[in-house]
Amino acid sequence: MDKSTITPRRFAFMFLLMAILLVLNVTVAKADDKSDDKIDKALIILTSPSLQTQGMAMVLGNTMQAQGVRVDVLLCDTAGDLALTATKSPVLEPKKVTPEQLLGKLMQGGASVNVCALYLPNSSHDQSALRDGIGVATPSAMAKMMVDEDTRVFSF
Repeated sequence: MDKSTITPRRFAFMFLLMAILLVLNVTVAKADDKSDDKIDKALIILTSPSLQTQGMAMVLGNTMQAQGVRVDVLLCDTAGDLALTATKSPVLEPKKVTPEQLLGKLMQGGASVNVCALYLPNSSHDQSALRDGIGVATPSAMAKMMVDEDTRVFSF
């Protein structure tokens, strides 16, 4: 018998070998995907009236930003008050900073900050009451950001 003849036994061996290589290739590809689990963008949706929750959301946003994550912030309901120039919160320990100061630091680092589209129409304020650099979100832009597979959404 010629060595180049494919016998059922050789066929089975080659088939098994190809299957093993395919499984190894898929396993390596999945391992590569897991090493790339670092997020690139984060959307922080803040609605809580709690001063500590607001502060912690901003601390975490600044920490993510320091790790190279692009951070966007959406302030809704009572948390929208952080966007107002008139808001002066008490300082939080241990760093003796306010949520507004932490929000400002995020903005200095490049974060975009918006109030919900419903915030101003349902308050006694207009856009002129907002801190410099803070805008009004559009539902379409926020929805697009929320479903973007590269964006992780955090809600406080």
